Amino acid sequence: MARTLPPFHLAIPVHDLAEARAFYGGLLGCPEGRSAARWVDFNLYGHQLVCHLAPLKPGRVETGHHNPVDGHEVPVPHFGVVLDRTTWDVLAERLQDAGVEFLIKPHVRFRGLAGEQATMFFLDPSSNTLEFKAFDDVASGLFAT
Repeated sequence: MARTLPPFHLAIPVHDLAEARAFYGGLLGCPEGRSAARWVDFNLYGHQLVCHLAPLKPGRVETGHHNPVDGHEVPVPHFGVVLDRTTWDVLAERLQDAGVEFLIKPHVRFRGLAGEQATMFFLDPSSNTLEFKAFDDVASGLFAT
């Protein structure tokens, strides 16, 4: 029996709505939903991503944390979506062709182990960190131990 997951809702700060529209709507291909002067909704692979305008304040320094995972320093916090492998491969190629600078380039981690997955990390124009990952079999791989 197939399991249907409810979509998540995530609201993130962005410095410029036009940049957010170009990145999420244009580069990532997320359809735009409702919007107002200070926010815009996107359909992020069936999930609701809301970009809220939050301009940087003068002198503000962006800092982050990293944890080691399979030989890479994974940025925290981050968000993203688990995709099927074909969709992930197409997205990775599109991002590489567009010259996106990766924090962690597309690769397979935990190779040959439980939870083997394709993954990549990159920033949106407002420095929100995204991870997109894929498993050959999401049902058995996502929470494999």
